[in-house]
Amino acid sequence: MEVLHIVVLAVIQGITEFLPISSSGHLILPAILFGWPDQGLAFDVAVHVGSLLAVVIYFRRDIAALIAAWFYPLGVGSGSANQDDDYKLAWFVVLGTVPAGLAGLLFHDFIELHLRSPAVIAATTIFFGLVLALADFRHRKLAPGSALNLRDLTLIMVLIIGLSQALALVPGTSRSGITITAALFLGLSRLEAARFSFLLSIPIIVLSGGYKALSLMELQAVPWAELIMGVSLSAISAYVCIHFFLNFINRIGMMPFVYYRLALGGLLIGLIVMPSV
Repeated sequence: MEVLHIVVLAVIQGITEFLPISSSGHLILPAILFGWPDQGLAFDVAVHVGSLLAVVIYFRRDIAALIAAWFYPLGVGSGSANQDDDYKLAWFVVLGTVPAGLAGLLFHDFIELHLRSPAVIAATTIFFGLVLALADFRHRKLAPGSALNLRDLTLIMVLIIGLSQALALVPGTSRSGITITAALFLGLSRLEAARFSFLLSIPIIVLSGGYKALSLMELQAVPWAELIMGVSLSAISAYVCIHFFLNFINRIGMMPFVYYRLALGGLLIGLIVMPSV
């Protein structure tokens, strides 16, 4: 791969992995606009590793607390209220991952074969952008101070968010977008919806990256320089993205991302239609 391709694709992946704007909708743009070749499986795994590093580093304290909470039922730790909350949240992150994991195993091949077209990506980018707008509108109607936080999550709520995450297997849906949408509909605040979405991303990125990495064993030559650059740029851009998103989401809301998705979907439709005109 050329250096320009590596830089552009890694930064796109890092930014769009955690914003509710669909990473797949962006990653097909260079191919449509400039005729760039597919980046290949190895590079795809590398940029996902970069995204994973970013979210793990950013939420390192939360992750450490969740891991520590696993041990206190075994007699380790004080069993404080915070540990109770962390223990429950740790289980909820695991349970919220199960629907997407099962759906990936069952439908991965079908989705890769039938649903990765630019037309599908354009349609889902627009449709789920409108659903996000509806969720944000409902959130604005909540009484001040009535929005829920992660301590208020229930098993049913987590399963609903987990099922919504399974929909993100369809390209153009946006994993963060659909999980934040579901959480907003369930009454969580924007910030808490985003935090839970990002925590849910950790096991799902591990699972999807691990699944893809199995295929890399067949490679005879691994382009390590390209992969290291991809991991680094993806990690840096994803970390910056998470930081600013969480710091500004309560102030700006979701509508800027909705407008962006509508514009992106319209652009994709235009690019699809133009060659046939």
